[in-house]
Amino acid sequence: MIPRYAREQMVSIWSPETKFRIWFEIEAHATDALAELGVVPKEAAAKVWEKGRNAKFDVARIDEIEREVKHDVIAFLTHLSEIVGPEARFVHQGMTSSDVLDTCLNVQLMRAADLLIEDTDALLAALKKRAFEYKTTPTIGRSHGIHAEPTTFGIKLATYFAEFTRARQRLVTARAEIATCAISGAVGTFANIDPKVEEYVAKMMGLSVEPISTQIIPRDRHAAYFAALGVVASSLERLAIEIRHLQRTEVLEAEEYFSPGQKGSSAMPHKRNPVLTENVTGLARMVRAYALPAMENVALWHERDISHSSVERYIGPDATITLDFALARMTGVVQKLVVYPVRMQENLDRTHGLVHSQRVMLALTQAGVSREDSYRMVQRNAMRAWNGEGNLLDLLKADPDVAKALPAPQLEAMFDLGYHLKQVDTIFARVFGS
Repeated sequence: MIPRYAREQMVSIWSPETKFRIWFEIEAHATDALAELGVVPKEAAAKVWEKGRNAKFDVARIDEIEREVKHDVIAFLTHLSEIVGPEARFVHQGMTSSDVLDTCLNVQLMRAADLLIEDTDALLAALKKRAFEYKTTPTIGRSHGIHAEPTTFGIKLATYFAEFTRARQRLVTARAEIATCAISGAVGTFANIDPKVEEYVAKMMGLSVEPISTQIIPRDRHAAYFAALGVVASSLERLAIEIRHLQRTEVLEAEEYFSPGQKGSSAMPHKRNPVLTENVTGLARMVRAYALPAMENVALWHERDISHSSVERYIGPDATITLDFALARMTGVVQKLVVYPVRMQENLDRTHGLVHSQRVMLALTQAGVSREDSYRMVQRNAMRAWNGEGNLLDLLKADPDVAKALPAPQLEAMFDLGYHLKQVDTIFARVFGS
């Protein structure tokens, strides 16, 4: 985790203090359940909560113990015994380290997903507001980076709203899949602990019971979670690249907000660079990179090994912190995006009516000309317009083959920009609802 690309609320989920607090709650809830089953004294369970509920776990002390015992959960339990006293011997009865580690990790991933869903909601709100603001603002649609046919800037933004609506659902699904608890003991057989303990801990921690675990929670859940994060990051990159292209000097239909006092280059005072969206593009690459090791973690040896452990210590915090930052950054970009409708119209006009070529071709077919001849007739005039020999409408009027099929008034009607925008309301109703 790099502080430059981190926000405090997400970082706090992965802090040692938060982790040890979750470990304590898992252990204390399990001890409560064991007490109800008569396995440990109820007085001991009560003492664990009394001493530990408001305790400040000493991270440095736990690290000191771990340097000696070479085991993080044992180090924590040793420190807990220093806080609780003799009753701490009843903690962790019948449990294995993975019961604590895996359940804690899933709690952290669940909480991280909650923040990511909130982030996505904020981005959706920004996209919706700007989409309606520019709902009918004409702009050129591009395929292969080349002018194609007219659309609106609102429709452009609506496509991203629809995509991030799907992104939100992916995060909701990922959260549901990861939110499981395993308190099943060594190799997952419940030999030394009753399944009722697992059910109780799951309920208290806001999780569901893992139907069957080995000694660990199956890592296909985690792979799906990080894969979902990677897909969301890819959607962020798609939006970032759109803005980066639109900000190019030759296009300049929209650009990132450039604040007073901001500087774009150490060498060139005139520069206004799309640094925020370039940053989001780079962050998206990192989030996607974390998905592959999560998938490689699925195939562990027998009932467990710990080859996944070091991986998850990296990717758990880094993937969620990075995506959280990227989502928030993109929300700010969209909220403050500077849009240039006049430039959009200028770009629409710069190809001398070529954007209407399909409509003319279709009109020729309706007038009885074969599709092949219609295409040929329009294309030969379009290429002349492309080469700067005139605008397409005038060239078509002067073409005897075209004029024979389509009189001038009918040709002129083919160049109405509004024709391309007549279904904007239909599209918006599909995306945003009526």
